[in-house]
Amino acid sequence: MTEPNLPGPQPAIQATPRRIGVLGGTFDPVHIGHLRGALEVTEALKLDELRMVPSARPPHRDQPQVSAEHRLAMVRAAVDGLAPLTVDDLELRRDKPSYTLDTLESMRAELAKDDQLILLLGWDAFCGLPSWHRWEELLQHCHIVVLQRPDADAEPPDALRNLVAARSVSDPQALKGPGGQITFVWQAPLAVSATQIRQLLASGKSVRFLVPDAVLAYIEAHGLYRGSN
Repeated sequence: MTEPNLPGPQPAIQATPRRIGVLGGTFDPVHIGHLRGALEVTEALKLDELRMVPSARPPHRDQPQVSAEHRLAMVRAAVDGLAPLTVDDLELRRDKPSYTLDTLESMRAELAKDDQLILLLGWDAFCGLPSWHRWEELLQHCHIVVLQRPDADAEPPDALRNLVAARSVSDPQALKGPGGQITFVWQAPLAVSATQIRQLLASGKSVRFLVPDAVLAYIEAHGLYRGSN
């Protein structure tokens, strides 16, 4: 009796590496500038997901005016229905300062080894990198995308110049591997800030169209930024 021809072992199907963006901040409160910038970068880099990460105790900034719970709730309201924007509360679950390196290490441990993790930084934050906790190790875990506006300085500070020269790529779509490179994305200027919004609210003025309607409804429902919270 002739044995049937059975197929041999099949090679494992390799999943396409995912491209995950990370945008941290106090989001005190989250506003249209954050969201517009997030959407622009998502499209420019063709991200599979962009995680907005509210910080609990930012080492380089003043403490947020409202609680972590309120800020988290506002970001969740802001991105509801805006896939691939998501919210990650991992920094709020830590009982220590929100070091970016710790966040990246935690995220990297949950991803496939070939997935790209992309840290999004504004120009000012990028220029301040040498003051960050273990900043030289960041590129071991991620790529860095610097969000520049037309009025940003054209050159990085001396402390970063050699790093940029060695690691930068001109095309954001050309980032290769899970991490290790730097690129720059130009963004349309949008003159809105959380400081401006807090000042308007403290003086009893409207912030409509500066924050999403869902965030405005949350602020009004909880009386935020109009006194001590």
